[in-house]
Amino acid sequence: MVAGWFTEDGDDFRLLGTRCSACASVFFPREDVHCRNPGCRGGGLDEVPLSTRGRVWSYTDGRYRPPSPYVTDPELPWEPYALIAVELESERMVVLGQAVPGVTVADLTVGMEVEVVPGVLHEDAETTWTTWHWRPTGAVK
Repeated sequence: MVAGWFTEDGDDFRLLGTRCSACASVFFPREDVHCRNPGCRGGGLDEVPLSTRGRVWSYTDGRYRPPSPYVTDPELPWEPYALIAVELESERMVVLGQAVPGVTVADLTVGMEVEVVPGVLHEDAETTWTTWHWRPTGAVK
């Protein structure tokens, strides 16, 4: 888990971003030093939970084993996974993430509604590394 990127408060799983108090731009991953908007003189950055639902903007599949620091067991066969770029309308941004296990590019369409859910990036005997996944809700625009 990357500290500060999401919260797992019971059933309320949310990605966390920051919003500039001067220009209202929202950033994810979070920004804690300065506003990234080149047209803004800067303001305070406040943590904000991002929308839990968005629409598929684009998608593709990962058919190769990614390099380090991504953790994979080279002894196990590689399983492709779907990557989804999701447009969060109210934040006016696109957030990339993996689809939930079992969802392939054949299951996705541009404009489909998805929701953010907790996921597991990797686990071993001592540690579970958590992340976020996108899960289709069944709604299509």
